[in-house]
Amino acid sequence: MVAGANIATVAVMLVLGNADRFDPVSHSVLSCLGLAFPVFLLINLAFLFFWLIFKFRYALIPVAGYVLAYGPVSVYMPLNIPSEVPDGDVVKVLSYNVQSYDGSPRYDNSFDMIYEYIKRSDADIVCLQEDIDTWRGTFAKYRQVYEYMDTTHVGYTALNGVGIYTRYPIIRKERIEYDSRGNGSVAYYLQRGSDTLIVINNHFESNHLSLAERGMYKTMLKGEMGRDTVREESKKLLNKLSDAVCLRAPQADAVHAYIVDHVQYPIIVCGDFNDNPISYTRRTVADGLTDCFVATGRGLGISYNLKGFFVRIDNIMCSNDLTPYNCTVDSKFDASDHYPIYCWIKMPPKR
Repeated sequence: MVAGANIATVAVMLVLGNADRFDPVSHSVLSCLGLAFPVFLLINLAFLFFWLIFKFRYALIPVAGYVLAYGPVSVYMPLNIPSEVPDGDVVKVLSYNVQSYDGSPRYDNSFDMIYEYIKRSDADIVCLQEDIDTWRGTFAKYRQVYEYMDTTHVGYTALNGVGIYTRYPIIRKERIEYDSRGNGSVAYYLQRGSDTLIVINNHFESNHLSLAERGMYKTMLKGEMGRDTVREESKKLLNKLSDAVCLRAPQADAVHAYIVDHVQYPIIVCGDFNDNPISYTRRTVADGLTDCFVATGRGLGISYNLKGFFVRIDNIMCSNDLTPYNCTVDSKFDASDHYPIYCWIKMPPKR
């Protein structure tokens, strides 16, 4: 009976690990179940310890489960060995959702903290999301570090912006067209010597959870809610997440289509995807690209640090003619509700 439960756990784990393959438009609930994937990884681990103690030969069941789930496990929690960043034509890329420099609830001076962090990072290309600040003189101060910069308002409300700060001249920019009230993606064309590099900065649709809903989610995680209430609130939460997944799907499709149409250029894609590693959003955008964290990162890479959703939702990706090194989520810097993510990327030989 216990063995059957373990087999069932493995089966569910495999389904959840492939939740990113479900089309959110036709299977919205199934497509957002990747959030539960780590839960079943842990349950399977508990079975492994149980069998090692009581019936050693049955340990093959959870071990086989991990082997079969190697693909999604390596996406959710890669375990790459750090490598030395080579000399030569290497670019450091930093992506960070700065929460409109609000800093709440931790700090009152988050803009100064973020500015100093970016300055110390010595990144060649900085992509920011929620890069909106009209009263502190943000852009003038950034110009002390970066000669070339641009912030583009996105969405119908123009209350959000994606920005780029770089050492390379900005030739032009293009909005990637998709429907959104407050989010968007912008492709920047940078001049590097005689070559052109496209950098696509994204801020995909959020889950639009209210403060009350976030509080309910945290309460559920702590086990401080009755069974009937948990069932009811879980259904509400799942419906809200499903709605958001349906909104993000065409946004991810639009960015992927733009990438496919511009394969003649080296491309770097980054930003706040607002979705977990086992998601249609991440898989669609990453199709044909190298996910820098999956290829060179280590651990869970949790990039969102508030409201109970402790997952990696920020990403850096690059075209296959580029080579990433040591992609890292800096969990020591918490001036926003996101952690910054950075990576070194070796450029292709100049044409």
